[in-house]
Amino acid sequence: MRARILKLLRQQSQDYLSGEEISRQLAVSRTAVWKHIQELKNHGYEIEAHPRKGYRLKSRPDLLLPEEIRAGLATQLLGKQIVHFYDTSSTNNEAKRLAADDAVEGTIVVSEAQTLGRGRLNRGWFSPPGGGVWVSVILRPPFPPQEAPKCTLMAAVATVEAIREASGLNCGIKWPNDILWQGRKLVGILTEMSAEMDAINFVVLGIGINVSLQESDFPEELRNIGASVSMGAEREVSRVEVLQKLLERLEYWYQVVKQEGFEPVLEAWRRESVTLGQPVRVLAGEETYDGVAEELAEDGSLLVRTENGLRRVLAGDVSLRLQG
Repeated sequence: MRARILKLLRQQSQDYLSGEEISRQLAVSRTAVWKHIQELKNHGYEIEAHPRKGYRLKSRPDLLLPEEIRAGLATQLLGKQIVHFYDTSSTNNEAKRLAADDAVEGTIVVSEAQTLGRGRLNRGWFSPPGGGVWVSVILRPPFPPQEAPKCTLMAAVATVEAIREASGLNCGIKWPNDILWQGRKLVGILTEMSAEMDAINFVVLGIGINVSLQESDFPEELRNIGASVSMGAEREVSRVEVLQKLLERLEYWYQVVKQEGFEPVLEAWRRESVTLGQPVRVLAGEETYDGVAEELAEDGSLLVRTENGLRRVLAGDVSLRLQG
């Protein structure tokens, strides 16, 4: 009911809409309308009430509420179900629990804050209230389990495109899935899977995008490493818009993969890469070596040219080495 009232108020733009008209269109009592209006106010919506004119929506909260995400979202699958938290340990943990309980494909879990957000290699991810988009997406892909790691590359491509569309900011992908702006990290992606020998039960794509954070918001140890979309764009960027664009681009690439396989994703990844052609340092287990990132292989691994020949990086930490 709240979503329907919000839709009516949005349609009126800055004009008033009477409680009587709302109750008539929604076939509920004016008392029920008033109660839902109060709930919306409690969620941060600024709604002006006039005794003779009715209600007017003045402003919306900077929250990733389902009503806000759905308003103008142009997807058929992703966002079919939206689970929202004000605070949770990890959206990926919540999404895996829901997926194991047969949540429909396209369900997303979003939280205003995470207390135990994490990225690749079990590293923590700074996820303060209102600082970014902390979201996990449930997919149930038809391809075999060995293809699932490429979903990480798919998510990276979709995220770069979403940030560009929402803010105009140009950023790039560091293998395999970090999104960088001027060498500083904007995004972390964590892909987790449940599978049988020959079939995927579900894939959870966890994506953390720093959107609203300013440099002073980061812990001191991250201030020279992390950045946000708003910092790069030098203006406030809507978290809701970033999330909507992310879901739209991710759905686009997911459909491409199901129809054509991952080759178009790999080509897009190569175009958006800030790793290929660059000197890199690879930390794989207890071994460290330097080389030049030469190519992204068909299996999603990184081919690095070293003084001892070409090496394939399937897992590990790859850092860009500054020249000069």
